[in-house]
Order: sequence, then C-alpha cells, then structure tokens
Amino acid sequence: MAKSPTVSATAPDTVWLARGRYPGPGAEETVRRRLRELRSSEAVQDHLEFDGSDDDAAHRSFEARWLVDDDIVVRARLNIEPVPDPGDDERSWVLVAEADRPWDPGWPSPATVFWPEDADAPWDHDLVPGLRFRGINRLPADDRALRRLLKDCARRSWSIHVVVHEAMTPDERGLHPLASLLPPALRHRVVEHRAAPEQFQVVNWALYDLGVRVPRGGAVVLPRGPATAGADDRNFSVRSVFLDGSLPMELIETVRRAAQSPAPLPDGAQEALTRLREQWHLTTLEEELTLARQQAAAYAEALDAMTKSRDLYREAADLAHEALAAYQESFGSLPAPRQEPRKREGFSLRSLAKPLDRVREGARLLRPSVAEDRAPGTGTSDGESTSAGPGGETPALPPSSPDPSQARDRR
Repeated sequence: MAKSPTVSATAPDTVWLARGRYPGPGAEETVRRRLRELRSSEAVQDHLEFDGSDDDAAHRSFEARWLVDDDIVVRARLNIEPVPDPGDDERSWVLVAEADRPWDPGWPSPATVFWPEDADAPWDHDLVPGLRFRGINRLPADDRALRRLLKDCARRSWSIHVVVHEAMTPDERGLHPLASLLPPALRHRVVEHRAAPEQFQVVNWALYDLGVRVPRGGAVVLPRGPATAGADDRNFSVRSVFLDGSLPMELIETVRRAAQSPAPLPDGAQEALTRLREQWHLTTLEEELTLARQQAAAYAEALDAMTKSRDLYREAADLAHEALAAYQESFGSLPAPRQEPRKREGFSLRSLAKPLDRVREGARLLRPSVAEDRAPGTGTSDGESTSAGPGGETPALPPSSPDPSQARDRR
C-alpha cells in the first residue's frame, strides 16, 4: 500500500527565520555588547540572557523585544550553541523573530538587533560552509563540487539562494553585492551565487535535480523545498540581469515575492518557533495580566463544562432509576410465567442390567470355595455347622476322650 507524503508545516507570514555560523570565539560577548548598545539608545525595550540548555552551559539564549511602526511588538530569540567538533571554537546560531502582524520587508532586520552591522563582523556565514550573506559567492570551478554545493543549499540552508549568471565578465560596477540593494529585512536572509560566463551549461546541469533553470545572463531563485514534478520556475526567474551598476528592479521584486511565498519550515525551525512562543520570558505587566485573564477564562470554561456534564449525568441516572421502577411495577402486575414441566429422561433396562452384572461378578469372586467351608474343626460330617460364638467366631471344642468300654472291646 502506497504511503501518503508527509505534509510539512508552512512558515507563518509573521515569522522571520535565519540560521548561520560564527567562526572563532567571542560570539556571546559580541551579542551582549550589541544588546547593551541598543538598550542604552532605547532601540530595544528590553533584553535577557539565560542558559539555552539545562544540561549544557555552552548553549546560550538571548531574548529581545522592540517596536516597529511605533506600535507593533516584535519578539525575537537567538540561540547560540557549539558545533559538533569539540576542538573548534565555532558557534552556530538560530534567530527566530515574530511580530504581531505579517512581516514587512521594510522593517529592520532582526539580525542587526543581536549582531553588529560592521562589515568585518564574522557572524554572517551561512550554515553551508563557504557562503556569506552580505557578499558575492563564486560557484566552484569543479563540476561535482558545484553540484554538491547547490544541493546542500537547497536541503540544509535556511536562507534564500539566488544564482546569477554573468553573460560576460562584469566590471567593478557589476561586482556590487545584491544584499545591499534588498529591503532591510531581506539583507541577511539572501545568499547570492555568481556563475562565470563559461559555467552556464554546468550550472544548469547541477540545477536539473532541483527542477529549475537559470537563463543565460539572468538569475533564478532556488526552491526552498523538494522539487515537484512539473514545477514552473518562471515565476522566480529573471531573463536578464544587467550588471552595470544599475538597480536590478526585476530581480529585487522576484526575490521579494520568493521570500513572501509560502514555504515549508526547514529542519529545526518548528522547534525554535515553539520555544519562542511557549518559553518567552520578557513579558510586561500588561501581558502577564492578559495571560492571567486568559487562564482564568479557560479554567471557568472548563469548570462550566464539568458542571454541565455532572448535571447531565445526574439527569440520566434519575431517568434510569425511574425507568427501572416503572419496569419493576409493570412486571409485578403480570401473572407469573408458566413453568414448563421438565422432560423426563428416557429409562432403559439395559443401562440398569450392566451395573447389576458387575455387582454379581464381584460377589462371585469374593465367595469362598467349598473345600474351605469343610475344613477340619469347622463343621460336622453330615454337613451341619456348629453355631458361632460371640463375634461370629466358631468356638473351639476340646478333643473327646475315648470310651473305656470301647477300648476293651478292641483289645
């Protein structure tokens, strides 16, 4: 039986997600310094640092809240944890932010709330090694390495990857990164790849498994989920990108639409979003009061449901008792049911004769023989038996004395 495909959760339009690496030590101290600067300038309302894991102090978490458009609250959480290699000081980070309304690309990037905007800050490395958010990433010259890199970008990375093919080698004006031209909220979520003019066939060969194709001298946005049969990549591709220093409006609009389109949550994003929503610490007094009222309303609703259930159960029990009493009353007024006589079992003489035969055979075996009945001292010669004494025993008679007259006659 064929199994139905698993439906992945879609990222909400109120959520901003990013994941990257910080090579080298000092990631936690960099975040602390940045949050203190924004708190002193009142750019953020409040921030907090705590242990991100109960069993490992190396996992650190930072929370911050701020306002956008003067009245929209943004809550964000940054988790920093060491990489699996114990001998490396590199850290991986996950940043999740959620607003009270759908996310506007024109809002400030949550990454700049926790990380400094300096170009020399090394926090802007993508999860896939060798890639950065705010620069141009050249595709490898090796065909296999190029194909493996693009597959890793589509499967592992949380970022939006754009592949731009250079129709000819650009000058200095054409080497301007795309990130600085994007809206603020997209600058730290987009990774720009550049393919040399001679890599056109190789790039499309590598993109074949992803179900997309880059036009010659154009660009394409890689899918953020598994490729589906018959997928149309024309909605997120640009036929021509002029790398002459002008603003690529068509490419920017395509990247914006790709970022706002529904996409499945990457691995680990659902857990990070759940921690942000259910384990939030920076609550205000108004939020705590609202939460307490919601809990009280929920308890009252549950108590009302229990009370209604109890009343219904009691009513059902009373109806059952009344029905039972009416049944017993109506049953007592009816005549007693007529008892049918039990059918006698059949009698057979043969069944009685068999036990009698067994009794007769046993009695014959237990009766003594005739020789034993006429043993000396047990009876007279004419067949008359002596009377038994007390207890059923035959008394022993003394031997008779010879007659003297008979003895003389014999001599």
